[in-house]
Amino acid sequence: MQDFDTFKQTATQAGFDEALVRDWPPNFQNEMHTHPFDTQAVVVRGEYWLTMNGEIRHLKTGDTFTVARGVQHSERYGPEGAVFWAARKN
Repeated sequence: MQDFDTFKQTATQAGFDEALVRDWPPNFQNEMHTHPFDTQAVVVRGEYWLTMNGEIRHLKTGDTFTVARGVQHSERYGPEGAVFWAARKN
């Protein structure tokens, strides 16, 4: 897996506005919500369940995912929490 600086540089070159580290606590649940930006991300530690478009994805270290702006989704994090790197495009 690449390091965060490489992830950020690649995201910027692909037209994303920012890249950040998201660190979620154990067993945290984020109810249905939307964002005003597109997200492309990679899980770098832990696991979580992403519910979107009626489907639940179990994401683990090394998995990637995208969430388009305005799409309703929810998140549930595992007993160790999770960290992912997210690139956002407004």
